[in-house]
Amino acid sequence: MEKFLDWMQNVIIPPMTKLGNQRHLVAVRNGLALTLPAIISGSVFLIIGNIPINAWLEFMQPYEGMINAAVNVSFGIISLLAATGIGYELSKSYDLNAISGAGLAVMAFIITQLSDKFVIDPTGFDSTGLFTAIISGIVAAEILNFCIKRNIVIKLPAGVPPAVSNSFVSLVPTMLVLILFWTIRVPLGFNITQFIEQLFSPLLFALNSLPGILLYTFLVSLLWCAGIHGDMTLEGVADPIFLTFIAANASAYANGEPLPYITASGFSSLFVNVGGTGATLTLVILMIFSKAKTYKQLGKVALPGSLFEINEPVIFGFPIIMNPLVMIPFTIIPLILATSSYLLMSIGLIAKPIMVVPWTMPPIIGPLMATGWDWRAGVWSAIEIVIAIAIYLPFFKIAEKEMLQNEGTTSTIEETNELELID
Repeated sequence: MEKFLDWMQNVIIPPMTKLGNQRHLVAVRNGLALTLPAIISGSVFLIIGNIPINAWLEFMQPYEGMINAAVNVSFGIISLLAATGIGYELSKSYDLNAISGAGLAVMAFIITQLSDKFVIDPTGFDSTGLFTAIISGIVAAEILNFCIKRNIVIKLPAGVPPAVSNSFVSLVPTMLVLILFWTIRVPLGFNITQFIEQLFSPLLFALNSLPGILLYTFLVSLLWCAGIHGDMTLEGVADPIFLTFIAANASAYANGEPLPYITASGFSSLFVNVGGTGATLTLVILMIFSKAKTYKQLGKVALPGSLFEINEPVIFGFPIIMNPLVMIPFTIIPLILATSSYLLMSIGLIAKPIMVVPWTMPPIIGPLMATGWDWRAGVWSAIEIVIAIAIYLPFFKIAEKEMLQNEGTTSTIEETNELELID
């Protein structure tokens, strides 16, 4: 185990730490956050219009078009919002005018969505154009950065209002972005969105397969064990895919069609990471009932956060990082829960995710909402807690025994010191 930990420390951690802080991945991660309010709001309308109660469905039938309008508008601009957010965040990271970067990214993305007749085709504004939006945002911001850093800009006299001056500073970058993306889409007739769909189709297939999601789950847990925020490190790559899946599921659900994806957004955060990565809420429950004072106190402190999927107090306080004993259940439990949830959804015993809910939603409630109030998802979430507790228990008992011995040794030393002071 020591050799494994040394290997992790020397081989895995440095490149993964660098990857997690990579400028473009951070911009993608932060930029995609702009899409979440629209997705969550649209999901609320989706659930309202499809509550599985016959009386309610009959009542809502005359208003189905109105409800779906809100769903289509919110889910239908995911890629447009993503391009805006990514252009903004990447420009900001270069200390540029972030609004200019966002505007350039939007323009670049819209050019890629021209039809063969050279009119804007808004159908690509939804999740199908998400990877194109990422590329548009990154390229536009890089062109802006290139021009400004090399002073390839038009500068107006000092007395000109800043708003006007900034617009002229962006004029040359805007022309370059326009010429580049126009050339690709119009004279060359190259469809970036279709090309990227074909390029990423193996990755899309992999992350919706059981082996693919297990590999992703294992990497997230392993990075956490090494002290790296696994979810944040990988979400720059994985989140666009999971958001694509949830948008497709929501559209299929609204139209009464079979849901195409199991591992849509919410699968990992709600069905695998019960109370945080590694299902650490269950470890907190064990600590609350521990005989060791240290663990009992830590459990009480960590419980409120763990109920809302925030588990840093446990990760760093127990600790789980570089702790060979607890690393075993911490990595095994997510794999078991991911496998079980995937199989149950694939055979139809649990509904697939259709709604994006905040990742901080507590267990039972979160799965209920994500699946459109499928009561079986709530029951399964409760069962997952029991499973995780059962797996953590023997490992926790070993750790508890060691902690009790340490507390006993500390108490003896303190009593001896008190006696020496009295003497």
